[in-house]
Amino acid sequence: MRHLFFAFAMFGAVTAQTQDSLFIAQIFENTLTHGDCHDNLRVLCKDIGPRLSGSPAAEKAIQWGKSTLESYQPDSVFLQEVTVPHWVRGQVEKASMHSNGQKASLAISALGGSIGTDGLLEAEIIEVKKLEQLAELGEEKVKGKIVFFNRALDPVLINTGMAYGGANDQRSYGAAEAAKFGAVGVLVRSLTHALDEKPHTGSMYYLEDGRKIPAAAISTVDANNLHQALKSNPRLTVSLELDCELLPDVVQHNVIAEFRGTQAPEEYIVVGGHLDSWDIGEGAHDDGAGIVHSIEVLKNLKDLNYQPKHTIRIVLFINEENGNNGGKTYANIAKAKKEKHIAALESDMGGFVPRGFSMETTDEQADAIRAWNELFEPYNLHTFRRGWSGVDIRPLKNGSTALIGLVPDNQRYFDFHHSANDTFENVHKRELELGAASMTALIYLIDQHF
Repeated sequence: MRHLFFAFAMFGAVTAQTQDSLFIAQIFENTLTHGDCHDNLRVLCKDIGPRLSGSPAAEKAIQWGKSTLESYQPDSVFLQEVTVPHWVRGQVEKASMHSNGQKASLAISALGGSIGTDGLLEAEIIEVKKLEQLAELGEEKVKGKIVFFNRALDPVLINTGMAYGGANDQRSYGAAEAAKFGAVGVLVRSLTHALDEKPHTGSMYYLEDGRKIPAAAISTVDANNLHQALKSNPRLTVSLELDCELLPDVVQHNVIAEFRGTQAPEEYIVVGGHLDSWDIGEGAHDDGAGIVHSIEVLKNLKDLNYQPKHTIRIVLFINEENGNNGGKTYANIAKAKKEKHIAALESDMGGFVPRGFSMETTDEQADAIRAWNELFEPYNLHTFRRGWSGVDIRPLKNGSTALIGLVPDNQRYFDFHHSANDTFENVHKRELELGAASMTALIYLIDQHF
């Protein structure tokens, strides 16, 4: 690669774009031949494992993140205090349906934040597709029953993130809405296109002054089974037993590494993901991949002896899954200190092959990023669209900071998302590395040209 650079230089043809192209090629070569992100992901998933906010495992992940960042010798690494919720799943998660003297087990997982059942809860079940149907049915038909929300992700939407967004209201708010009409519990179809026996958990929320009822996700296979059973016996019952509970909040930390800028050190470019994960898988795609992507950005720039113009911050956020207190705390502190953030880039859509970037930016910033299309084209990065950036960085939104999300191919992401399927073995090494290289290239270009 150096020989090619010198060849251009001899003929006076090293334009700024040529220099960018050559350096980006070095980034991809370094990541694909000397990258650490796959090994780092293995340690995070296998040595630490599930790491829900507030748990001892999350604390272990924080210390791992600090020591791993320090090993790449940034200018500083520090911890930022964040108060996080401490919800505990417990040891009991059981459900079964009972019809005509027959009993069949159901694969369930408590939704994050749910209360327990205080023993065994058994009640008739009523199936709905949308929250609005509760009002149509009224208290007379809902009271005393377990509500079964059975709306599948829209299979026609090619963007699976949009399909997920169009269905997650039943998981997030189903229990709160059902409680208004006297329901005693909630089952929610797992938010995945996959037809499997693995329930997919996720956050749910109660109204501050509303009744609280237990809520669990049910696997797509058993959601279909329950749907069919209800056709045969609309009066069947479901028993549910959960011993989850919400404990007092605890203090944990964002982990922040700084690579100081040489020209504008008081202007910041953030790159990050979230350290916490749900507690029923290893959090490999969600969001171990984003964590090791972000750490690899630092490693790449250090390996290539790059000196940034602006200060680059690697931020390993805590508590994205059930509160986003890490992202909110970081943004609040930045605002209080009147820090100037040029841009923030997040990886939180898995370790799949990268397709490009999604932008919440000004028109001028979006045009500047799209102008780099030729630089990214050799790496099959073609998506430069306006859209969602990331949960952790979005509290930085102020009309001037460019917020950007890595966009991997997302067709399989929700097969793993929030489930026991989200393990290290389901992350492809080369695809993971390509994501890290893509992020490093974008950070480099922003640092050079914003």
